[in-house]
Amino acid sequence: MDFQQAIDSINYWAVLVAALSAFVIGGLWYSVLFAKPWMEENGYTEDKLKNSNMAAIFGGSFILSLIISFVLVMFLGPERDAIFGATTGLMAGLFWVATALGITYLFERKSLKLYLINAGYHIITFTIMGLILGMWR
Repeated sequence: MDFQQAIDSINYWAVLVAALSAFVIGGLWYSVLFAKPWMEENGYTEDKLKNSNMAAIFGGSFILSLIISFVLVMFLGPERDAIFGATTGLMAGLFWVATALGITYLFERKSLKLYLINAGYHIITFTIMGLILGMWR
């Protein structure tokens, strides 16, 4: 496979939807499922969160999610399918992202609970992104 084949095989709608899936998962993960423990482990209060620049946070997060989605689809290549996409996403989330976060969390002396919340989000997100990118060619 050459670079041009990889570029030609990209479904940009799938890249966009995969990037948006990070927001859906994040919304459920950090507000419905783990809001209280995530806030406690970070030392956040409702007031502190309300006084954040949400446009910058969400805008920056969306751009980064687009980058992740685009690079993941390039990594999957033109012969991708749903199983390969989901498996590769899972492996990337678990063995690259979560382990890299683990190193940072060890040096920053952050809690195991916070690590599991944040690493879990990325593992699930990368898996779903890979599934979307693999099945929607």
